[in-house]
Amino acid sequence: MTYEQILAFGVIGGMMALFLWERIRYDLVACIALVTAVGLGLVPAGKAFSGFADDLVIIVGSALVVSAGVARSGVVDLAIKRFFPSMQSVRGQMLLLVLTVTVLSAFIKNIGALAIMMPVAFQFARRSHVSASIFLMPMAFGALLGGLMTQIGTSPNIAVSKLREEITGQSFTMFDFTPVGATLAVTGILFLIAFYWLVPIRENPNPSVQEALEASSFATEATLAKQSPFIGKTLHDIQQIASGEVVATAILRSETRLAPFPDVVLKEGDTLLLEGQSEPLDRIVSQGNLSLSGNEAPERRKKGDVASVEAVIGRNSPLIGQTARSLELVHTYGVSLVAVSRQGKRIRERLNELTLRSGDVVLLQGLRQRMPAILTELGCLPLAEREILLGTSRNIFLPLIILFIAMGSSALELVPVAIAFFAAALAMVATGVIPINEVYRSIDGPILVMLAALIPVADTLRTSGASDVIATWLNAVAGGMPEWGALALILVTAMAVTPFLNNAATVLVMAPIAASFAAGLGYKPEAFLMAVAIGAGCDFLTPIGHQCNTLVMGPGGYRFSDYARLGFPLSLLIVVVSVPTLLMVWPVR
Repeated sequence: MTYEQILAFGVIGGMMALFLWERIRYDLVACIALVTAVGLGLVPAGKAFSGFADDLVIIVGSALVVSAGVARSGVVDLAIKRFFPSMQSVRGQMLLLVLTVTVLSAFIKNIGALAIMMPVAFQFARRSHVSASIFLMPMAFGALLGGLMTQIGTSPNIAVSKLREEITGQSFTMFDFTPVGATLAVTGILFLIAFYWLVPIRENPNPSVQEALEASSFATEATLAKQSPFIGKTLHDIQQIASGEVVATAILRSETRLAPFPDVVLKEGDTLLLEGQSEPLDRIVSQGNLSLSGNEAPERRKKGDVASVEAVIGRNSPLIGQTARSLELVHTYGVSLVAVSRQGKRIRERLNELTLRSGDVVLLQGLRQRMPAILTELGCLPLAEREILLGTSRNIFLPLIILFIAMGSSALELVPVAIAFFAAALAMVATGVIPINEVYRSIDGPILVMLAALIPVADTLRTSGASDVIATWLNAVAGGMPEWGALALILVTAMAVTPFLNNAATVLVMAPIAASFAAGLGYKPEAFLMAVAIGAGCDFLTPIGHQCNTLVMGPGGYRFSDYARLGFPLSLLIVVVSVPTLLMVWPVR
């Protein structure tokens, strides 16, 4: 090996060791590896930040935004209530999620299939009172398995088809991958359902202020507008939309206060006193086209840039001991009291009649440029800014329409995948499906920084010629092996290489090696090319080899080493099942 190749192996080996050590955050590790590679001359300084322009970074970031838009729309809730109203078993939920993602991934981009079903996973997790991390990793692995079943299921299949045409003059067809791919998918699903307990249960041990606020219980009041779809429905029907996570403490009808019995039929103009976490509250108010009392802002605010800010009432605040009505917040300060959170107490009063206390968390809405001065005057400490879609009417199916257009245009190769998903994310914002501030929370910056830093580092295997060294080692090792051993060697090597080259690059590097390797042993190339495609499409060991694994890392709270707990035995199973199935479907002699 040359000095440059030794350095490339050393940098990547050291990076992997730090990932597994887990004492340094993964995005910082990737940045350290990038700076080291530049310092050693492995990555030219002019290409150090080329990863930030890579399609992979755009695809993952855009898919996170699209998934968040689908989650906010409420269409997921409707689907669950209609088709799976009483599914409580974690194993049953797991089967539904993994099976759906796997089947969808055979015909659409696997990251798109995963983006569709991630919001369902979060809903199931809340319903069953378990961590979403139990579902997300098996779903990502199911998406990879589903992509093996057809030519368009994943980019390695497309790339290996083109290479076969160059080598033999005949490309693989759409369903040439199905016999082996379907066998592996069924085997993988059975494994994931049986051994999902291998997935580590993760929660963020150091939640941000925003995440802590998401878990807080707020009280608000909302009125059924004229066009509300909730008119004529019972209170029970409405609460089911939020999976029982929102409680109605009272119903105000004209001058009458009604007890919140589940069978009360709602009428236009009814005001509901609601309490629950911000996300399910947002879901109910948005889907029901309800009007928040605090949104009745003066005309001067309607033309401005309105912001909603969560703040805690300080010890010397003039709000203490006062009510919103007595303070006349809207007219005196130009802000509306939208919701209140009080630790350890259920709020049953109307918001404008609630006596405020020190330590209450209030959600105030007003002109963005004036909010800092107003909060100072009110003696409130700002915690987080929140863009709210509460009370706005929107088509809940619009996010799905946007997503399907993106996936369809990329599947038909009308536009590249990165462009399709970036346009879909932009459409989500432009149509009001997701507010701009939530976009930046959804993107998950550390994941994207890690990817962008890793891309030029991983490419040093190719630029230094280290991949050629790997090919030489393969030929030396496989000299006296039987056909099944040679096939397994190619498959395992492709699995080992794909975390560093990404799946499409693995095919470009490994497929020619596999074809010449087979020819040198006197074998037909088809089984070996298929083995490369399977190995490149089955990175179950790391979060960096495929965008599906990366997509769930942040939302699932996974560590780098978590993937191998479930992924290593699954990888062994794939190898054991793939080799005899390949030899049966694609004989090498």
